[in-house]
Amino acid sequence: MESYATALLYATPFFIGLVLIEILYGRFVKDQKHNLMDTVSSLSSGLTNVVKDSLGLVLILISYPFLLEHLALIEVKATWLVWIVAFIALDFAGYWNHRLSHHINFFWNQHVIHHSSEEFNLACALRQPISNLLGYYALLLIPAALLGVPHKVIAVLAPIHLFAQFWYHTQHIGKMGFLEYVIVTPSQHRVHHAINKEYIDKNLGQIFCVWDRMFGTFQEELDEVPPQYGVLKPANTWNPIIINFQHLWRLIQDAWRTKNYWDKLRIWFMPTGWRPADVKEKYPISIIKNVYNFRKYQPEASSSLKAYSLFQLIITTFLMLFMFYNYAEIGFDGLLLFGAFIFVGIYGYTTLMDRKIYAVWIEVIRGVGGLTLIYFTNDWFGINSNFSMGSYVVALYFLITIFGGIYFTYFERSFVAPDLAS
Repeated sequence: MESYATALLYATPFFIGLVLIEILYGRFVKDQKHNLMDTVSSLSSGLTNVVKDSLGLVLILISYPFLLEHLALIEVKATWLVWIVAFIALDFAGYWNHRLSHHINFFWNQHVIHHSSEEFNLACALRQPISNLLGYYALLLIPAALLGVPHKVIAVLAPIHLFAQFWYHTQHIGKMGFLEYVIVTPSQHRVHHAINKEYIDKNLGQIFCVWDRMFGTFQEELDEVPPQYGVLKPANTWNPIIINFQHLWRLIQDAWRTKNYWDKLRIWFMPTGWRPADVKEKYPISIIKNVYNFRKYQPEASSSLKAYSLFQLIITTFLMLFMFYNYAEIGFDGLLLFGAFIFVGIYGYTTLMDRKIYAVWIEVIRGVGGLTLIYFTNDWFGINSNFSMGSYVVALYFLITIFGGIYFTYFERSFVAPDLAS
């Protein structure tokens, strides 16, 4: 995990830098594809994902080394051919994992966060899950295990394969000629994120588009069908932690409410969106009917709230980077506590962005909790060894958090009730 945290220490500023470049480019060409609050929500989602993954918070049902040990038919060394075979095997597994996530109710919960943005830009690429708590992915790598692909090769290529899916989340690049027949392009991925009936559940490939063409899930972007983004059951929140578990909560509710015992069991494995007939009738859920005319989630927010939300994102990012920088020194128990502060922080300020009145309690409690920890330890997870005034700066941040929670809850009361804009 420490090596992964080190990789994230360098990767995070790189990705955020590319998002900033896209924002500046959109402003330069007067074709902005970013909404500030949506982008803050997307980047905050990315922070929760990398913190969760860096802490290894997942129950591994089966590991690739286990499969390799028991299934390998041949033994190969890490030659250039093995690296190519491994990358293709990863992409093949990624396609089927992606397809499972789109077609099975239970698995959709771990993917819905990625589609939840009603914008399409590089920031939404960072909307990655924290709800993928069961590690079953190795099962999809059985072909690689049969070929004896070393687990170290898979371990090196897996993050590269993931990071290589970032660039095509943009509207600023058109179709790319012959590359449209080889790799996943921005045009193809715009189709994938769209909720138009012509585009739903299409283009599930991650690096190579050959799998979509081979298995019948390919769809070209059509000039007469401009993609509309989001999910048919809108998230209606900026809080990425809530979005991660919304679908799961609906499944739990439906499984509890239905009178049919068979439906209580099969709901988890039915096609995405399936609901028991009795529950569907008694507890209807609104779904977007006209994708060209629906109200995007955009609670009214003052310029000061937008600036404050951006401030919270920036400070949270710096705190997370410090956590990765001092990963070994902090120790596992300290990392869990540090990670909890980051999660509660993101939950708090994104709830404030939602204009929820209970956000003030989250912000005040986490602010007081942070100040208390600094008071009793005279430090903030060893930050004083890197920066002599570090703990005082963090204490000031928690004071601002307490003040911000109170101010935006009780002094901007006119904004508390969301006014959704078209």
